[in-house]
Amino acid sequence: MDVQRVILIAALALVSYLMVLQWNEDYGPAQKQAATQTQAPSVSAYADPDANSELPTAGSAEPASADIPNVGSGDQPVKTTGNAKLIHVTTDVLELRIDPHGGDIIEAALPQHDATLNADQPFVLLEQNANRTYVAQSGLIGQNGPDANKNGRPLYTSAQTEYTLGDQDSLTVDLTFTQDNGAVITKRFTFEKGRYRVGMEYLVDNQSEAPWQGVLFGQIKRDGSPDPSQQTSMGMQSYLGAVFSTTENNYQKVNFGDMDEERFSRTSQDGWVAMVQHYFLSAWIPAPGAEYTYQTRKLNGNYIAGFLSPSFTVAPGEQSSVSATFYAGPKDVDQLEEIAPNLELTIDYGILWWIASPLYMLLKWIHSLVGNWGVAIIGITLLVKIALFQLNAKAFKSMAKMRKFGPEMQRLKEQYGDDRQKMSQEMMKLYQKEKINPLGGCLPILVQMPVFIALYWVLMESVELRHAPFFGYIQDLSQMDPYFILPILMGATMFIQQLLNPTPPDPMQARIMKMLPVIFTFFFLWFPAGLVLYWLVNNILSITQQWIINRQIEAGEGKKA
Repeated sequence: MDVQRVILIAALALVSYLMVLQWNEDYGPAQKQAATQTQAPSVSAYADPDANSELPTAGSAEPASADIPNVGSGDQPVKTTGNAKLIHVTTDVLELRIDPHGGDIIEAALPQHDATLNADQPFVLLEQNANRTYVAQSGLIGQNGPDANKNGRPLYTSAQTEYTLGDQDSLTVDLTFTQDNGAVITKRFTFEKGRYRVGMEYLVDNQSEAPWQGVLFGQIKRDGSPDPSQQTSMGMQSYLGAVFSTTENNYQKVNFGDMDEERFSRTSQDGWVAMVQHYFLSAWIPAPGAEYTYQTRKLNGNYIAGFLSPSFTVAPGEQSSVSATFYAGPKDVDQLEEIAPNLELTIDYGILWWIASPLYMLLKWIHSLVGNWGVAIIGITLLVKIALFQLNAKAFKSMAKMRKFGPEMQRLKEQYGDDRQKMSQEMMKLYQKEKINPLGGCLPILVQMPVFIALYWVLMESVELRHAPFFGYIQDLSQMDPYFILPILMGATMFIQQLLNPTPPDPMQARIMKMLPVIFTFFFLWFPAGLVLYWLVNNILSITQQWIINRQIEAGEGKKA
């Protein structure tokens, strides 16, 4: 009968495992993220003469559909055409498409980051197509700004439509536009090898006979579509939305729901605005040394976050410039720290950042030694275990003693079962005599949980672990184990740990404890493989330490672990 029961349970477990595998293949997170990468349009996205409706406004006479600012009465007529070739710029880390109407960046692909594991196509961060609208806009508005004209955005010209960085250290792409009053506007993009930042500068050559006045704006426009880089649907999710850094608040989130309710507006000396998602971000960082207005809007289903510069004037016959930096790329802490203060905070570790930041630096250091992120996770698990060794040893000793004196506790329970007060008194005497802490077993878990949660965010936010292989079939530590081997092993180690622990005196509590390995196994099925690896290795180390201590206590040796 017992053999039949074992066979039946094994068969049921196998069938359940195969059903979970099939469910994950049909309906799992990978299927939910199967969005196609559509090519950007081959003609200007702003061929429509009403394209200036996408400019935000800070003035009083704001059209209901305006999403490009208007701080003056732009009076320079703008000539537009129905078709204009997009300008392609290729560097070692960026592939951009710039729309000559307005000079906006309407596509940014990252060739060093694949769209999916082992894909031939790069990950596309910015795009404007039927699937998603996510673009970086910039321009000059105000009294003489060409982007403020009611006839449409300015149509820039460039020397060529294809630019490649190649072996150069930097690349300059100039777009030019001549206003009817004679003022020449040059929109200059500067690219650097190995850098995701793009320098953007407007050079105004005022060849007119009157002063030229304008305001620089930069903004990021995105629809409310899901985050294409969020490849796990279980557990905590990375933030998707806008972030501002100002003197009032160096890191302030304004999500899409906030934009639905009201506009955000702040004035600040320096600062920046970013649109953040899982692993990647885009950001406008205006030139330091001035007071900027930061704002959000929602128009026509699109969410807009941007900045306005102070008004500047160019005297007749004079030249002047205004600039900003645009970033489109991964959450690379080194590059973000170079660009602007607090921009590295977009790598959001949550309230446990003070634990997560050292863990990330430690993890990165171990990886520099071993060259494998999975091995680095094992290494950081060992170091955390060593740091908590004494605390765990005390807790395991307490549990070992409870296990050893379990029969005596059961005898007291049977002897004083009807007198709870007397039973409690006798139990306390036993605890004091044998130096048993009944809550000692909770300490390792309580201490481990903040480390576990902090490491979760490190694995979630560290773009280095995206598509990082371990060994064998695990080719992406940031994603779940496709065959659920690690979660099952983790659940098995939890069960072994329970066998080494004292059985709770309460029958109901004992049954709940027996269910925990099953519950945690199911809960961890869709967690990142790197996180499950950490918990599995931690369990194995805990089992080893606890087994040794149990042997010492049961043998009565009393040796220090």
